[in-house]
Amino acid sequence: MKNVKISIAFAGVMLVATTTFSQSAWKADTSKATIKFITSGPFGEVDGSLASLKTTITFDPNSPETGSITATLNPATVETGISLRNTHLREKEEYFNTAKYPLISFISTQIKKGASGGYIASGDMMIKGVTKQIDIPFTFDKTATGGTFKGSFVMDAFDYQVGTSGKKVTVNIEVPVTQ
Repeated sequence: MKNVKISIAFAGVMLVATTTFSQSAWKADTSKATIKFITSGPFGEVDGSLASLKTTITFDPNSPETGSITATLNPATVETGISLRNTHLREKEEYFNTAKYPLISFISTQIKKGASGGYIASGDMMIKGVTKQIDIPFTFDKTATGGTFKGSFVMDAFDYQVGTSGKKVTVNIEVPVTQ
């Protein structure tokens, strides 16, 4: 009888653990996700986007410290609206050199509530083989069937050996998700 009680208790714990995990695991709608950037160039502002987002998101708005975010992008998908600029960004060593560095990645090390009501994902961003710790402030707008993660941050591209000088790049991210 004691073994039956232990088995029932264990099954109950596993059910709760599974339910808790499934409530916080989000599936990104990568076809609708947007990753946009803006920076200054020699002739004014340069804006563009990156595609091919692959991500795993585990997040509970009530307990963000239990969550995690991993994401990758293919820099060969950079799009600025100017074909010659796209080729330059993709192929030149001083920019992405996508043949040598085919992925941009982010792996969170911590998620916490932010001071302004949102959240902050701290983690390791890797671009061109250079890994730096970065904080990405974000919000999460939950809906009946999913939600949307929105984040924005400023980074120095030269920290990642991208570009020829310390240009600040603003990155805006929007990722719709379902459970």
